[in-house]
Amino acid sequence: MTQTAIPSVPADPKAADQPAPAPGSRPVPGESRAPEAGPAETLTTAAGAVDGEGGHRPAGFWGLVVGSVGVVYGDIGTSPLYAFREALVPSRADNILLPDEVLGTASLILWALFLIVTVKYVAILLRMDNNGEGGILSLMALARKALGGSRIVLTLGLLGAALFYGDAVITPAISVLSAVEGLKLVTPAFEHYVLPITVVIIVALFLVQSRGTGKVAAFFGPVMVVWFLALAAAALPHVIRNPVVFAAFNPWYAVHYLLGHGSGALVALGAVFLAVTGAEALFADLGHFGRKPIQFAWIGLVFPALALNYLGQTALVLEKPDTSDPFYQLVPEWGLLPMVILATLATVTASQAVITGAFSLSRQAIQLGLLPRMEIRHTSESHSGQIYLPQINTLLLLGVVALAVVFRTSSSLASAYGIAVTGTMLLTATMTYLVMWRMWRWSPWLSAAVMLPFIVIEFLFLLSNLFKVVEGGYVPLILAGGLIVLMWTWVRGVTILFNKTRKTDVPIQELVGMLEKSPPHHVRGTAVFLTSDPEIAPAALLHNLKHNKVLHEKNVVLTVETVDTPRSNEADKVRIEPIGPHFFKVVMKFGYMETPNIPKTLTLLRRQGFKFDIMATSFFLSRRSIRPAAHSGMPLWQDRIFITLAKNANDATDFFQIPTGRVVEVGTQVTV
Repeated sequence: MTQTAIPSVPADPKAADQPAPAPGSRPVPGESRAPEAGPAETLTTAAGAVDGEGGHRPAGFWGLVVGSVGVVYGDIGTSPLYAFREALVPSRADNILLPDEVLGTASLILWALFLIVTVKYVAILLRMDNNGEGGILSLMALARKALGGSRIVLTLGLLGAALFYGDAVITPAISVLSAVEGLKLVTPAFEHYVLPITVVIIVALFLVQSRGTGKVAAFFGPVMVVWFLALAAAALPHVIRNPVVFAAFNPWYAVHYLLGHGSGALVALGAVFLAVTGAEALFADLGHFGRKPIQFAWIGLVFPALALNYLGQTALVLEKPDTSDPFYQLVPEWGLLPMVILATLATVTASQAVITGAFSLSRQAIQLGLLPRMEIRHTSESHSGQIYLPQINTLLLLGVVALAVVFRTSSSLASAYGIAVTGTMLLTATMTYLVMWRMWRWSPWLSAAVMLPFIVIEFLFLLSNLFKVVEGGYVPLILAGGLIVLMWTWVRGVTILFNKTRKTDVPIQELVGMLEKSPPHHVRGTAVFLTSDPEIAPAALLHNLKHNKVLHEKNVVLTVETVDTPRSNEADKVRIEPIGPHFFKVVMKFGYMETPNIPKTLTLLRRQGFKFDIMATSFFLSRRSIRPAAHSGMPLWQDRIFITLAKNANDATDFFQIPTGRVVEVGTQVTV
């Protein structure tokens, strides 16, 4: 069994006495948990599905490899569609494209792939899993633990998460648009249908998300394997005809290009960076497939295919400098339409990479108390990281369709693409340094020697992308800004609520002792009070005593725990401990694939000698009505945002399958 320490805030202000799940489980809608002192410590995935090194069990290894090709590498795998084309634009400005400029551009792309993806992400970051989970918030939790709960690290994590959501909105739009635009090369008659076809594909993609990452990967994995093989096959004849392109592996060409183009080199870097977009999704999707399958897929298939394709495009442009779309012109005329169809399937997969990354990131944000509780559906019994969030899916769909309709072309969206990804990568590199230094116990100088080159490179990439703010780079900045406001408002609001309600907490043993000395009137039946902290008297119990001045014959203080296996052990599913003449502590355990059913599970207590009539049992939950205060810790506009978020947090009654006729909600009014 695993539990989460939430950083400084409980997860939800609506119902402080309802149970909180362990990380990696489907969270309890509309619930909250009392925070523990100290930083967030761990996030979890299914320990039963993850080995000690963050890789999944050997069983199904090849299936996970193919699945990771389909989901994890979908984004970076479709970059050849537009990255090399856009990177050559600055060199074409004077209508003279020199061979050294073409080789320099290719060299920049190849070395960016090697340094950023292979070394930083595949070799280093995939080893920084937090109990099998990846992504910037997972890394933030590690860094905060290493630094003792630093607020600066929390702020960096908030910013990085917000920027990643910006990437998750832009990637599907630019990827699908860039593929469908290939139809214009088949025949100009398709030009007016590019946008409608793009929108239909995007909507279809988001509609199938509810089927689960595993089922989506089962389809997309083989498609992407074919895609990467096609990338290599299309480029191979051109590389064979012009083997001089292998000179691009010489870093001198990249350095020469940067030194010889002044400020134009920075503009080119912004386009070169398009070749490595998707690396952050690679890390965020770690919980879906595990470290070893992801590493094997990159080294064995993805990197060689990408490198060969960029070399093929380089050879084509060296031969025909006026080539406008080097990717599609790699293939012969008869192969153009099949390549467009395959590219469309591949770009749908590229979108899948950031969508699953956004799901993982959202779950971590919820567990860390940065977002209100949302419904999280587990879609696999063997891998707890494979999840689906309906609300996040809907919001992403609306954002992606809006961007596609507004920008209309992939070239227009390319300007908006880089800032979100470079910002997230730079923040990731900074927190990686902190983890190396404070958690891995490396010396600060060794940690700096390893990470400083990446920080410098990614800072240059960020600087180059800032030139594109006016052209569309404002989009991810606006998205990130709005998300930061929402998350920061949630954190502040819950902290204020917690500080106000914590003053009234009473230890359960102390309350039981008081009631033994001065017993209230007893009524027949059983009362069940849900709580996340079995040591503290539930607020619903206190309010029932205060207002109704009665106590049931049997009172159960119930805590629900979620274990990190698909289904909990039947023998250990429920246990009971008497704490007084009329009081009992009960702990229920559910697996992350189980749908908690409290009334049904309570009947198992009869085997342990606890007799009760379920029809004479009432379930007490605390429900808070939140009102804005004239003088609180937040401005009125933030109060209203927080109240709206709290109202939209899911209800716990339905989640626990408690009959509505047996639920008593004790309401209290609280101001923030």
